[in-house]
Amino acid sequence: MNDHRVIPIVEQASPPPESQTAAMIRTLGLVSAICGLIIVGAYQGTYDAVAANKRIATERAVFKVLPKAKSISEFVASPGGGISKVGAGEKAIPAGGIKFFAAYDDAGKLAGIAAEGGAKGYADTVRIMFGYEPGCRCVVGIGVVSMRETPGIGDKVITDKEFLANFTALDLKLKADLTALANEVKVVKHGSKTGAWQIDAIAGATITSRAVGKAINDSAQALMPRLVPNLDKLGSKS
Repeated sequence: MNDHRVIPIVEQASPPPESQTAAMIRTLGLVSAICGLIIVGAYQGTYDAVAANKRIATERAVFKVLPKAKSISEFVASPGGGISKVGAGEKAIPAGGIKFFAAYDDAGKLAGIAAEGGAKGYADTVRIMFGYEPGCRCVVGIGVVSMRETPGIGDKVITDKEFLANFTALDLKLKADLTALANEVKVVKHGSKTGAWQIDAIAGATITSRAVGKAINDSAQALMPRLVPNLDKLGSKS
C-alpha cells in the first residue's frame, strides 16, 4: 500500500523593506564617517606646516621687539623660580610654567627678553609680544601677535607713533623683595601720563589700548619675579 504523504512547503518570509528613514540614517552615517576621515587627514597633513608658520611668526615678533637681537633661545620659567631651556622638539610646557625668549647679540651676549601676553580687547583677545631689556629694566618695544580689533581704530596700536612711543622705556622695575612690579603698568587717559610705568592711551581706541597695557602688566607680574633673579643664567648664548 502506497503511503502518500503531503509535505507542506514552508516559504521563508522576506525581510520587510527598508524604510526611507533608516536608509537616510545609514547614508548620513556613511557620509559623516568619510567627512571625519577627510578632516582628520587634512589636520594631520597640515599640522607640521601650521606649527612651522606659527614658529616663524613668533620668531619674527621677537626680532621686531628686540632689534639688537641676532639669535634667540626659548626658555621656561617654572613656578618654583628656576628657569630651563626648551630642548629641540619639545612642545609641552610644565604646569604653571611661563615661556619666554632670550635674545642675544652678535657677540652672544644677552640683548633682552621677549614674552607674550594677552587681554580682552573690543572684539576679541589682543595678544602681544613685548621686549624687555635688563639694563633699563623696561619694555623697549611691542608687536601684535594676533588681534581682531576694528580696522582704522583698534589697530592703531600697531601704527600710531605716539602710542608706540610708550614702549621705548616702559618701566618694569620690581619691588625690593622681587615679588612683584614696583608699579603696576596702567593705561591712562590720552595726554595724562605722568609716570614711566603708565601708557598714554590712543584717543578713540581706549579699550584696545587698555588691552595692550593689561597684557603687558599681567605677563610681567607673573614672569619678572621668576626671571630677574636668574638673569645671570642667561648671560651668554651657549
